[in-house]
Amino acid sequence: MAPETTHLQVRLAVSETDFLAAQRLRYRVFVEELGGDGPLVDHAGRFERDEFDPVNDHLILVDRRRDAAALDHVVGVYRLLRGTQAAAFGRFYCDAEYDLEPLRASGRELLELGRSCVDAAYRGGPAMFLLWNALAEYVLEHGVEVLFGVASFHGTDIEALKGPLSWLHHRHLAPEALRVRVLSEHYQRMDLLPLEQLDRREAMVAMPALIKAYLRLGGFVGDGAFIDREFNTTDVCLLMDTAAMSVRHKGFYTRKHEMRA
Repeated sequence: MAPETTHLQVRLAVSETDFLAAQRLRYRVFVEELGGDGPLVDHAGRFERDEFDPVNDHLILVDRRRDAAALDHVVGVYRLLRGTQAAAFGRFYCDAEYDLEPLRASGRELLELGRSCVDAAYRGGPAMFLLWNALAEYVLEHGVEVLFGVASFHGTDIEALKGPLSWLHHRHLAPEALRVRVLSEHYQRMDLLPLEQLDRREAMVAMPALIKAYLRLGGFVGDGAFIDREFNTTDVCLLMDTAAMSVRHKGFYTRKHEMRA
């Protein structure tokens, strides 16, 4: 039996209450669960925020049974920054970690994804499917051609992550035309083990669920990892070219386009 989803709604944040509830959810996940921090994090109010929040669109998953007045109604979030928005603001979030010149030079419509998280009580259910379904609508509406953003491994112990990082480098490195690279001063190589020493199953078990999901859709990664000690993560840049998606997911987008026509 399919899970009941009538109480769940996905939409763009439209009010201060929505924005604050999204930042409260991010605090629970990124600060309380994962041990992150940042200069604009409000520990007293329990809001995870940064200077990019005002210029992004915030795609939120709302549980209409929960109390909006208590900032409890947002149970999933994606932060979305289109190329035109980033140009007006002056930069993408990923500019602090990666050289994004290959993306800018491509002349294609870009969308940066960030701060993706789901309330712990909603993981393993339809939450991510609903968010991705709405993301597909957003991509079609804005003519997005390349999606990208940071995805994270918990922790900064590179020795513990050498298996999955090496697998990403050897098996899922982005084509050269879109291959962003970690800034030289922060560059952490990912080819830490030769391919012949890697076990695919072990590497995938150690891979965060979000990264595995993008790989299944035909995604790939940039060159090098970024160690983010402030957020207690090791970051990779995930990219997805909508023109080179896996057949299965491209069919999903095509069907949505035909339904909208």
